[in-house]
Formats: sequence, C-alpha cells, structure tokens
Amino acid sequence: MKTELFGLFLHEITQRLADFKVPSYRARQITEWMYRQGETDFERMTNLPKELRLLLAEQCCITELSVIAEQHSKDSKTSKYLLRLADGNAIEAVLMRQSYGNSICVSSQVGCAMGCSFCASTLGGVIRNLTAGEILSQVFHFSRLLKESGGVNSIVMMGSGEPLANYNEVLRFIRLCHEEYCLNMSYRNITVSTSGLVPAIGQLAQEGLPINLSISLHAPDNEIRSQLMPINRKYPIEQVISTAGNYAQTTGRRITYEYTLIKGVNDRPQHARQLAAKIRGQLANVNLIPVNPVPEKGLLRPEAATIKEFENELKKLRITTTVRREMGSDIQAACGQLRHKTSQ
Repeated sequence: MKTELFGLFLHEITQRLADFKVPSYRARQITEWMYRQGETDFERMTNLPKELRLLLAEQCCITELSVIAEQHSKDSKTSKYLLRLADGNAIEAVLMRQSYGNSICVSSQVGCAMGCSFCASTLGGVIRNLTAGEILSQVFHFSRLLKESGGVNSIVMMGSGEPLANYNEVLRFIRLCHEEYCLNMSYRNITVSTSGLVPAIGQLAQEGLPINLSISLHAPDNEIRSQLMPINRKYPIEQVISTAGNYAQTTGRRITYEYTLIKGVNDRPQHARQLAAKIRGQLANVNLIPVNPVPEKGLLRPEAATIKEFENELKKLRITTTVRREMGSDIQAACGQLRHKTSQ
C-alpha cells in the first residue's frame, strides 16, 4: 500500500524518505510542492531528481478530493461543495466570502452521531472519522479556487461531524495548518465548534493553542436542550457552560455560544433571560441562528420580530449578542443538507 504524504508533518516525511536513504532536505522540497504550491503530481516536482520522482510515484501518493456536486448562492457569496473521498464517501465544505476575507467551513467526520434534531448531518448517522489529511484537503480545495482572490483567511470546523469526537486528527490538522511550510495560519483564525463534549473541551484548554471555541448550546435549560441535543443527557448544560468558562479563562479566548432559534421551542423572552443568567460574567458572546429548515425534522424559523425581541432581551441583560447573517440559505448551505439530498 502506498504512503499518503498529504497530511504528514515535515519530520514524518523526512523519516519516510530516510527509509529510502533520501537526503532530508528533499522532504522540505516535497512539502513546498504539496503545501505551498498545491502540487499533487510527483512528476511536476521539477527540482527533484527523476529517480526520486519515480520512487515517490511508486511508493507514495498525494490524494485530491473530487467534486460530486456544487451549489452557489444567488449573491455569489456562498458556495457549497459535496466532495468525494478516496474510499467513495462524501463530505461537505462551504466557502463564505465575507467582508473581512474568505472563510471556509470544513467537515471532521463522514456524517455525525450527535443526533441533534435541527441538523441534517445526523440523518444517516456517522460513518467514520476523517484523517487530518482529508480535513486539510478540503482547505486546499478552496485554496485552489481562491488563488487569485486572497486565498483562505479563516477556517471554521463546523461542517458535518463533531470535531472533538475526532480529537487527535482534528488537533493534528490544526497544528499542521499553523506550520510555516503548510498554511502558516494563525491559530486565532481557526474555530472549533462542539456540541459540548465536556472532557474533550477540558483537554483542549490544556493544549496551549489559542484557537476559538464555539459551543452549540441552542437551549437555556436541560429539558429543552435534551430534546434538541441527545448529548445533553450525558453532559448537562451546567457542565458544558462551566467547562467552557474554564476554557475562556485558561486560553484568554472568548467563547461563542451558538443558539439556533426554533419557533415555539426556545425563542421566548423568558428563554433569553434564562440563558443570560447562565452565562453572565463569562468571557463570551451569543450568536443567534434562525434555524435552517430541515423538512425531515419539521422545525420552523421564528418570525423576524421574535428574533429581534430575543436579541434585544439578551442585550438588555448585557450579553454580547449577534444574529448570524444568512448566507447560502438558497443553496442548502446548512450542515448535511446537500449530502443528504444527493444520497437520496
């Protein structure tokens, strides 16, 4: 079986080449071609000796993702891609062209096991974890597309899957993004979103990485959150918020609490007051997300006036609050929607 080089660190490629008695400086050249030039064909790595190029083609590979389907919003600001992995499985990734740069949303698993009632990613369950290389390949898909328009400026791990359920590969991906020979991306431009895996949040706080943490909260109490998010039965909302607060204290990074507003479920002013009481005093903000309707789930979006009332109630209680600007609702940009539709 060939060695997949994409997703390896420089020292790992160096070690692999050492098995073939190839000088270590060649590893640096290969990483330059792979990660800086986006090259996947060894034959085009022209500063490598022909014998080495033949050896690499024989023993190693650099796998690209292929596009199964793509959708583009009418305003051209959002593009969603369904990408095929080497084993035939499909994942989604989204590009959002913002005023502050190009932001991308990547997947960490094929499908998702969390079972959140408002999310299409979970409709088929989880199939497997992605490798760091497969996560990175999503970034490079967009890097190629954005070569003439500033490249990828920030990464959000908020696509299909629970990132902290794939902890080791996600951390490997994040560290690789930061390496100067790869993307040379600041940790502060990377956000990990989690449904609230308490032990993993605690572990992440000790990694010494100033990445942004986003918590999918979506409810002000255990009763509602357990209905929406089965994971709450294992890690109740008080534990999640307490652990998130410790993360903010340890890292100095502000927590974002994601709160999907669902008509008649969690969108009342009293819900806003409950939420404010739980997170008051933390280094945190709330991001309100009017639900992306998923027909299979039967969940509806609140009226604009209800959303505004909820926002104002939080602000009145001195909670920093934003309402997520809708991007890509006309192209099924919510997690899992395109994959589920295509698989039907």
